Amino acid sequence: MHFLINKQPYFAIIGDIKGSKAIERRKEVQENLAVVLNEMNEQYSEDIASRFMITLGDEFQGLLSNGTRIMQIISKIESRMYPVKIRFGIGLGEITTEINPYMAIGADGPGYYRARAAIVYLKENEKKKQTSVSDIRLEVEDQNQESQALINAIFGLMTAIKSTWTIRQREIIQDMLEHRDNQTDTAQRLNIKQPTVNRVLMAGNYYAYKEAFDTVEKALGEIG
Repeated sequence: MHFLINKQPYFAIIGDIKGSKAIERRKEVQENLAVVLNEMNEQYSEDIASRFMITLGDEFQGLLSNGTRIMQIISKIESRMYPVKIRFGIGLGEITTEINPYMAIGADGPGYYRARAAIVYLKENEKKKQTSVSDIRLEVEDQNQESQALINAIFGLMTAIKSTWTIRQREIIQDMLEHRDNQTDTAQRLNIKQPTVNRVLMAGNYYAYKEAFDTVEKALGEIG
């Protein structure tokens, strides 16, 4: 996968909580989201051009100067917010206004247009009730459509795998993805046995998911 970039690229991310109006204790969810976003802002400050912040009750956005850790950020937000489901629109492109590092609101340009277009696309697909609806989408310049299609196909497969995970599988797989060490260390952190970790990883198609995760991370990490 190769991207042709003409100008200074940024990754605009817009996140949108699914079915937010139907969520019980909505205020609690919003407060938790604010805490999670602040955690991302602190942990990934070197990658963030404009801090993540809630823009509406059920929506948030942020701006990254590179794609090196974009998958880690999305994965951690998903993990911290679970069982609340979130769709992510990623827009790669130029930002034409001045960038405020402390506030993502007010910035404008192709990066944000594409992130918004990605969110709209995901919502439209969900309305069609397709069997394997992705919860992450990337939008890029016209000259990079082939790479965009490949990455979005991978996002679709990743979503399909995630949809099969039980709560226990999700907990163990997220621990493996976050810490990137080994089954023994995961077993110790979660106070379970290593063979249990291995069984869960195999049943949850962890290694296929991780390969897809790493492939997208490497492709996006080469930009910016």
